[in-house]
Amino acid sequence: MAEEELPGVLILDVGGTHGVLEDLAALLKKHFHLITMKEFLGNREEMSKKIQSVFVFECRPTIDRELLKSLPNLKVIGNSGVGVDHLDLKMISSFGVKVTNTPHAVADPTADIGMALMLASARRLVEGNVLNFLGPSYFSGIPHFCCDRDDLSESIFGMLLQGKFFRDIYVSLLFRPTVTRVRLLSKLC
Repeated sequence: MAEEELPGVLILDVGGTHGVLEDLAALLKKHFHLITMKEFLGNREEMSKKIQSVFVFECRPTIDRELLKSLPNLKVIGNSGVGVDHLDLKMISSFGVKVTNTPHAVADPTADIGMALMLASARRLVEGNVLNFLGPSYFSGIPHFCCDRDDLSESIFGMLLQGKFFRDIYVSLLFRPTVTRVRLLSKLC
């Protein structure tokens, strides 16, 4: 299928600070004709007819009433993250546009980061890193602050989890081999 035949997808940009990651853009190009916001704003009349989808990456581009009015063939807004709090779902649906997201795509990596942050806190790794770069004099003569415990096997980590996404993270944490030696206390709301 030639690129002109592919449905158009509006994105903020490719690469840079807020643009779609280049690897992700390459994947999108297999199924869509990519139209950046700059291209769209430069030729609204022609581009608005081609755009059938908007790909929201890191809450960008901003979806507002003006944008929706300018896209008569828009069918779907694909959000690359878990939440859709940044989207006015009621307004979007009033234009007959569907919204998608990826609710489970990042549950495992988020669980990994949660565990890493809890362990880093228990082992005081941030202070250790500062000590490594600034030297022991920075801590006023407390050189072995991170060696006061050898074993975390009797530790208890607590979490307050709200919503289905965080329940998925908790389940993911329970089945991690690294968690078998510590107790996880949580309150699922």
